[in-house]
Amino acid sequence: MSAKNLDRHNRFRSITVGFRVSPEENEQINRVVAISGLSKQEYCYRRCMKQDIIVHGGNPKVFKALKNNLADVLTELKNKNEVSDEMLEIIRLITETLREMKGELNE
Repeated sequence: MSAKNLDRHNRFRSITVGFRVSPEENEQINRVVAISGLSKQEYCYRRCMKQDIIVHGGNPKVFKALKNNLADVLTELKNKNEVSDEMLEIIRLITETLREMKGELNE
């Protein structure tokens, strides 16, 4: 049995919440979670509770996720004649994340 995992308000998260997604939706979720630098649980929790997702530029996981997602975008753009709505959303998210990180680095 794993150790108890308390949230920042010292509450034990003992309830499991699950939902079904398509393989494409799962891929999309995994991409945005990787870019956020959060765990999938924490990302989904914050999104459901309408809390801000703050990406910290010093996190190596974030840089690696951005690099991998940019490589995926480039591959897809080379192989397809049109860009899907999901890919446009990933491009928007990467651009927004890089802008925020640039502003964070300049301060």
